[in-house]
Amino acid sequence: MRSSSHKPVRVVRVPRQSRGGSGRRGRNRGKTDPAREHRITMEVVVDAYDATERAIGWFSYLESQLEFPFTAHCIERRVISPLLVDDEVEVIAMAPADECAFEIFVMIRWQHGGLGVPLSQLNPSHASDATNVAVADWHYWVEQGYRF
Repeated sequence: MRSSSHKPVRVVRVPRQSRGGSGRRGRNRGKTDPAREHRITMEVVVDAYDATERAIGWFSYLESQLEFPFTAHCIERRVISPLLVDDEVEVIAMAPADECAFEIFVMIRWQHGGLGVPLSQLNPSHASDATNVAVADWHYWVEQGYRF
């Protein structure tokens, strides 16, 4: 066996520091909101028996409630998105339904066209009441750790 002049790479894992408050995917779940739970159960995921039906329910609910275009601010950095916290964007549409099978994405105006980003990353700043409620419903669902 031939000896190598390469030294092994050492990987050091640094524990994440807590950001406090509610995080993504249900860490430090927020307080239960009975009115919101009822609306989600009766309007969004009613008669949904599996993940696909829940995804379709959420897509349909948001598509009917969000009034485009609206302005939003980025509230969380995500590795799958180029947005930084506090970036302001114009949300122009829902992403195609097949892109929303595991998480809800919306289209934002971006350089040479549209770009899909996670709705959980955005908070409306200039939007209708219906849009604000629907986005808050989605944020609640994510923060409670619910999944399709």
